[in-house]
Amino acid sequence: MGPDPLADNAVAPPARPAPRPTGTRDNRRALSLRSRLSILLGIVAAYIAVMLALQLFFQNRLADARDHLIFNLDPATQAVGDLRTAALDQETGIRGYALTGEEAFLEPNERGEADADAALAELRSLLDDTPSLRDEVGDVARLLLEWREAVVEPTLDPATAEAATSTAALTAGRARFDDLRAALDVLEDAVDDERRADLDQLDRSFTLVVVVVLLQVAGLIVLGVMIFVALTRQVVQPLARLGDDARQVAEGRIDHHVVGRGAPELVRLGEDVEAMRARIVEELAQLSEARAALEQQTAELVRSNDDLEQFAYVASHDLQEPLRKVSGFTQLLERRYGAGLDDRAKEYIWYANDGARRMQDLINDLLAFSRVGRTTEAFEDVDLAAVTEEVLAVFADRVEAEDATVNVGPLPTVRGDRRLLGQVMQNLVGNALKFRRPEEPPEVDVSCTDEDGMYTITVADNGIGIAPEYADQIFTIFKRLHVKTDYEGTGIGLALAKKVVEFHGGRIWLDASRSPGATFRFSLPHRPSGDSPDADITTETSV
Repeated sequence: MGPDPLADNAVAPPARPAPRPTGTRDNRRALSLRSRLSILLGIVAAYIAVMLALQLFFQNRLADARDHLIFNLDPATQAVGDLRTAALDQETGIRGYALTGEEAFLEPNERGEADADAALAELRSLLDDTPSLRDEVGDVARLLLEWREAVVEPTLDPATAEAATSTAALTAGRARFDDLRAALDVLEDAVDDERRADLDQLDRSFTLVVVVVLLQVAGLIVLGVMIFVALTRQVVQPLARLGDDARQVAEGRIDHHVVGRGAPELVRLGEDVEAMRARIVEELAQLSEARAALEQQTAELVRSNDDLEQFAYVASHDLQEPLRKVSGFTQLLERRYGAGLDDRAKEYIWYANDGARRMQDLINDLLAFSRVGRTTEAFEDVDLAAVTEEVLAVFADRVEAEDATVNVGPLPTVRGDRRLLGQVMQNLVGNALKFRRPEEPPEVDVSCTDEDGMYTITVADNGIGIAPEYADQIFTIFKRLHVKTDYEGTGIGLALAKKVVEFHGGRIWLDASRSPGATFRFSLPHRPSGDSPDADITTETSV
C-alpha cells in the first residue's frame, strides 16, 4: 500500500509534464502503431504469397514431369518394344514366305503388320507433344513404310514375287530392315534419354519443393520472431512502462510523471494519463483545502455544540428559575391579596401566570428540539404499539371528556429512541385531538403499511384539516396557522416530529389528498434484525 496522499494535509502541487527525452524524434511524424503493424503484416503476407507461388510453380513442374513420365514415356517405351517385336514378326514371316512359299508364314506377317501399326499409332499419340521424339517416330514410320513397299508388297505380289525373292532382293530387304531396326534403336535411346531427363526434372522439382517448404517454415519462424520482437518493443514494453508509471501513481506517488513511449498512440495515451494525474493532483489539492476547511468548521461546530450544551444547561436551570419565581409570587399575591383585588388586577395576575407557563413550555420544547440527533446510543427495539398506548394513556382524560374515538391498527417494532418516537406519536395524536371540529367528536385512526423496506405510519383525523398550500410550512419551527388564543401550543411540535423522523432515517409529510380532516404520514426503516417484517407487527387496539 502506498502512502495516503491526503496524510497531514500535504499534497504536492500539480507537477509539470515531463520533458520529451533528448534525441527522440517528433512522434507526430512517426508512423502510427496501426501503420507499423500494417507494414509488418504486409511483409509477412508478401513473403507467404511469394513462397506459395514458388511452391505451386515447382509442384506444377513436379506434377508435369511425373505425368509425362508415367502417362507418356513409360507407355512409349513399352510401345517401342511392341513395335520392334511386331516388325520382327512381320520380317520373319515375310522372309519365311519368300524362302518357302508356304502361306503359313503369312499369318505372323499379317499379325506383325497389325501390331506394328497399332504400336506406331500409340507412339504418335503418346509422343505428339514431345517434338524431339515426334521426329524420331516419323523416321521409324517412314522406314517401316519404305521396307513394306520395297520388300513385303513385292513379295506378296505374284507378278513381282520371283524378283523379290531373289538373293539380291533379300539382301537389299535385309539392309532396309537393319535401317529400320537402327531407327528403332535410336527412338528407344531417345525415349530413354527423355525418361532420364524427366526423372532428373522430377528429382530437381521435388528438391525445390522441399527447399521452398523449408524456406516457408524458416521464414515464418523468422517473421514470427520479428513480429514478437516488434510487438514487444513497440507495444508490450511501452505498455508495461506506462502501466508501471500508472501503478506508482495509484500507490500514492502522485508526483511521479507518466510518460508514453513508442508508437504515437501510446505516446498520446501516456499524455492522457499524465493529464489525468495532473488533474487528480489538482483535485487532491482542492480536496485537502476543503478538508482543512471542513476540519476547521468541525472544530467550530464542536465549540458551537459545547456552547449549545452550556445554553441548554442555562435554559433548563437558570432561565427557568426566574420564571418559577414570577409564577410563584403572582400565585402568592393572588392567594394573599385576592380578596382585595378587583377583576382587572386578577386578570393581570392570570396573564402573568399564563405567560410564565408558556415561556416554560417554549423553553422545554426548544430543549427537546435541540437535543434530537445528538447520538444513537439510546436506540433500541421500540414497539410502536406500546408507545401509542402510553400516549393514549396521557390523553385518556381528554379522550373521555371530548368523547373521542381513537382506532389503532397493527403497528411494527422498529429500531430507535423510544422517548423521541413517543414524542412524535404524542404530537400527532395531540394535534388530531386539538384541532377538532366543534360540531362532532374527534375520530383518530392510526395505521401502518409496509412496502419497499419502509414502514409507513398514518395518523388521520376528522378535524378542521390543513390547506394544501401549507403542507411544507407546518414543519417549520414556530410556524403557527392559528392565533395562540384559539389553539394552545408553541409551534414546535411538528418541527420536532420532522427532526425526530429524519433522525431515524425516515420522512414525514402531510397527505393533502384526504379530506375532511388532516392525514399525516411518516416512514421508518425496518429494524436491522433477522426477524421477518410480519413478526414486527403487533395487534390492533382501540380506545
